[in-house]
Amino acid sequence: MDGVQLRLRRSGAPPARESVPTPALAQRAGESPAKSARSAAPAHTAAHVGVAPEPGAVAVPAPLLGIYYRAPKPGEPPFVEAGDKVQADTIIGIIEVMKLMNTVRAGVAGQIVSISAPNGELVEYGQAILWVRPD
Repeated sequence: MDGVQLRLRRSGAPPARESVPTPALAQRAGESPAKSARSAAPAHTAAHVGVAPEPGAVAVPAPLLGIYYRAPKPGEPPFVEAGDKVQADTIIGIIEVMKLMNTVRAGVAGQIVSISAPNGELVEYGQAILWVRPD
C-alpha cells in the first residue's frame, strides 16, 4: 500500500491543507530544542512535594492529576486518618480523572503523620497527598 493516499472532503468544503508536524514546545529565540524541553519539564523536587511536617517523614505523591477524595463515598469515613498505620498496599484515597475513579495506595509502610491534600480538591501529579513516618 505504498504510495496510496486517501483524501476525504465534504461537499462544499475547501480541501484541507496537509499538516506539518510542529514541535510540542515553543522554542525561545536562540535556545536549543533540548534546552527548551528541559526547562519545560515538570520538576518533582522537594519544593513540588512540599515540606515534611517532621524529620524523616516521606511524602506519598499523587500518581496523577485529578480530584482527590479521602472517602469512598460522600458521608462515609475516610480511608485513612492521621495517626493510622498503613502498609504499602493500603488504599489512602481516590483520584477522579474524567469521571474515572483511580485508587491511590500508600506505597510505603508506616504511620501517617499528616494529610496535606484537602478532600474534594484538585491535586497535581507529584503533589504530596499525605506524609508517612516509615517503619
